[in-house]
Amino acid sequence: MKIRKPTREILPKVSAMLSSAFPKSRYEAKLVEQFHGNDTPIHEWVCIHINKVIAYIAFSNAYNGNEICGLHLAPLAVAPKFQRQGFGSELLNFALRQESIKKSPLFVLGNPEFYSKFGFELCTTPICPFDKENRHFLAIRNTTTTRFIVGYEDEFGPS
Repeated sequence: MKIRKPTREILPKVSAMLSSAFPKSRYEAKLVEQFHGNDTPIHEWVCIHINKVIAYIAFSNAYNGNEICGLHLAPLAVAPKFQRQGFGSELLNFALRQESIKKSPLFVLGNPEFYSKFGFELCTTPICPFDKENRHFLAIRNTTTTRFIVGYEDEFGPS
């Protein structure tokens, strides 16, 4: 298994894997396709096993108004037949050690039980527009004390 930056040639495999990891939603695959189509700056890595993309992670900018205030982790996905084998955890741990990630405040809308294992904690400020109660909105290195609705890249769609 190898973790690396995806190449343009691998992007169709990333889309296919995201579609299989989220069979009831095309949202995640479309999100990544739009990031690339719009040249939106993201930090991303794939996990390759026997020439197959088996996991993917991306981080995009988080905003307080027009100012970047951190990064959003989305999506993190593992191909169905490789789930629950530690690949997602390994990929996330790898990403958290990267220079482009390790000092920035990180936000994620996800399962608190899973993400707390990596140091994410429930976050009360900023407010997530996709989870108004912030029940599944977590952060690492978040020092925000003012109340504002955190902004996402346009590709995430209207909140």
